[in-house]
Amino acid sequence: MSTSQRDIRGVLIAVDGGRLLLPNASVAEVITYSAPEPVPGAPDWLLGRTPWRGWRLPLVSFPRLAGWHMRDDEGGTKVAILKLLGGSPRLPYVAVLAQGFPRLVTVSPHTLITLDEDSGRSARGEHARVLLNEESAVVPDLEAIERLLEEALGHGAPA
Repeated sequence: MSTSQRDIRGVLIAVDGGRLLLPNASVAEVITYSAPEPVPGAPDWLLGRTPWRGWRLPLVSFPRLAGWHMRDDEGGTKVAILKLLGGSPRLPYVAVLAQGFPRLVTVSPHTLITLDEDSGRSARGEHARVLLNEESAVVPDLEAIERLLEEALGHGAPA
């Protein structure tokens, strides 16, 4: 069975209250959760900084960022390390709180449906809401998340 040239490998990341859909290439690694180092004055969605390969990455709760209802349950959580798109040498990655390990999926034009929101706008940090093989997911807006992180951490703050 050959894969269409338009198919891409994606990753579904379970987060409290939903799933994130990202290209497989944007996930650098999945690590075990450990309590992050607090960031003074940070918004509630910025949980702190977590160590990874010599970096102290900002750890984000996507559900809090987007304003979703949450359980605040960190039992069995993982952390997905995502590559950011802005090219900042000080903020090349972000850590996102996840529930378990991400699942690899094939994304093709006939399995992905973009949902229209009645309000005409997405929640903060959301690029689109989609259905993939009848599973709902959110495609995060990594550029917007990067801008929000830069504001929360102070422009040019060292990692």
